Amino acid sequence: MIARRSLLAGLSALFCLPLALHAAGADLPDLKGRPITVVTENAYPPLQFVDPKSGKQIGWEYDAMEAIAKRLNATINYQNTSWDAMIQAVSDGQYDIGMTGITIKEERKEKVDFSNPYMRSQQFMLVRGDETRFSDAKSFAASKDALIGAQPGTTPFYTAVYEVLDGNEQNPRIKLFETFGATVQALKTGDVDMVLTDGTAGKGYVDASNGGLKLVGAPLGSEDFGFIFKKGSDLVAPVNAAIAVLKADGTFEALNKKWFLDYKMGQ
Repeated sequence: MIARRSLLAGLSALFCLPLALHAAGADLPDLKGRPITVVTENAYPPLQFVDPKSGKQIGWEYDAMEAIAKRLNATINYQNTSWDAMIQAVSDGQYDIGMTGITIKEERKEKVDFSNPYMRSQQFMLVRGDETRFSDAKSFAASKDALIGAQPGTTPFYTAVYEVLDGNEQNPRIKLFETFGATVQALKTGDVDMVLTDGTAGKGYVDASNGGLKLVGAPLGSEDFGFIFKKGSDLVAPVNAAIAVLKADGTFEALNKKWFLDYKMGQ
């Protein structure tokens, strides 16, 4: 999760940027209204999720993608799919871009191309608000009856296997679910006792839980998020150029403030 201090420092720095940075978008490629299909899971508040009040798809990544499309003169169409189908679907060309807080990993680069990182996050343990049996990875591992909910093939799954438990990918203490939202629901109902999540998504769920959930323990490593594309996609370079401009002109810092500091789920 982005630290409050770094966010506010970045926001104050925004007003000191040279005017040349604000004009940098003039040199971006013009995609001439090109339609681009973006697929997501809508399961990682505040990155992307369905607003419980309006029913609309909203979040940091939606705002970022709209800013990218505006700078590149492109038209975005959003689709939804589950995490376990997303990388293969983008690899097959069913969608132009995938976004759902996807960690940049070398093995994934064998199937898809990644954009440059647009965010760095850290993983934390998400537990019920009244949990007292464990408070970090070591004490969780020692609680032999405690279960982890995870999606197969994700960073949290491998962190659970190799950094929390014993390195056995078939460990029965890991219960598998199709979506991240399903793991959180299982946590709430007591079917599992912990879910590993990046700090950004975890904060969103905690804020919406009215004390029912909390984050515990130290961060278990950091990860860089990137958008994914079919191998060889001609969209990678334009999107990377737009990411650079949006970092430089303060747009991403403003989105950090909007979604990680100001936004309150359900309010």
